[in-house]
Amino acid sequence: MRLSKDSQGYLDYIKKTKVEKRNVLFFQIIILVGFLVLWEVLANYNIINTFLFSKPSDIYHLFMKYIQNGQLLEHVWVSVYETLLGLVIGTVLGILVAIALWWSKKLSKILDPFLVVLNALPKTALAPIIIVWAGAGISGIVVTAVTISVVVTILSAYQYFISVDEEKVKMLKSFGAKKHQVLFKLILPANIGNLINLTKINIGMAWVGVIVGEFLVSRSGIGYLIVYGSQVFKLDLVMMGVFVLAFCAWVMYEILNIVEKIYNSRR
Repeated sequence: MRLSKDSQGYLDYIKKTKVEKRNVLFFQIIILVGFLVLWEVLANYNIINTFLFSKPSDIYHLFMKYIQNGQLLEHVWVSVYETLLGLVIGTVLGILVAIALWWSKKLSKILDPFLVVLNALPKTALAPIIIVWAGAGISGIVVTAVTISVVVTILSAYQYFISVDEEKVKMLKSFGAKKHQVLFKLILPANIGNLINLTKINIGMAWVGVIVGEFLVSRSGIGYLIVYGSQVFKLDLVMMGVFVLAFCAWVMYEILNIVEKIYNSRR
């Protein structure tokens, strides 16, 4: 039984959902504003050391200075470009390898212990070696981002693929479906939502790789701003970099949320 979109029950449900969303947004804004106000007050009354923690007003003034001289946009563009490259390459490569593992059970058994070991390795600690191998420019930073996300993508996507209802796979095979048909007609379509969520996770992974790489070798980017600010003990620059980084990651995450909503509405 389907509920009519003109029924009072459906209209009440939509109204209740909208009110709930507004309430959630209201409390999120209250928490954020309250945190910033408390931080500013504690800094102004010298309860916290502004040399160590800075304060929102100083961060804002520095932010406007970097916006006006164009330096911030340049740094943001470099980091976002590197992150998008790392995100796309790491996600696509990981999914392709996961498909290969699903396609060949023998291959998955052979590579399983190696993937487990690679996943357990601290990739950020290996970043200096990776950069030496890949180069000290954008290529090294992107490879670092890919290295951090690709193994997690492989393991997660492979688990999604083998978790598809085996009865559905058998049904397709009983109608004479080939393996590539099972893949494109069942396995991948059944996991679009999972792959979108996996990409959301990879956003954070890619940003970690990029920032670590910029800490080590870059002369531009958000990571460079943060490490430069810490070296000269300019904590307002460090905190500005952290806030800009959080905002960029949030925007990328929200874009994927919109893509997910469009997919679910058309599903």
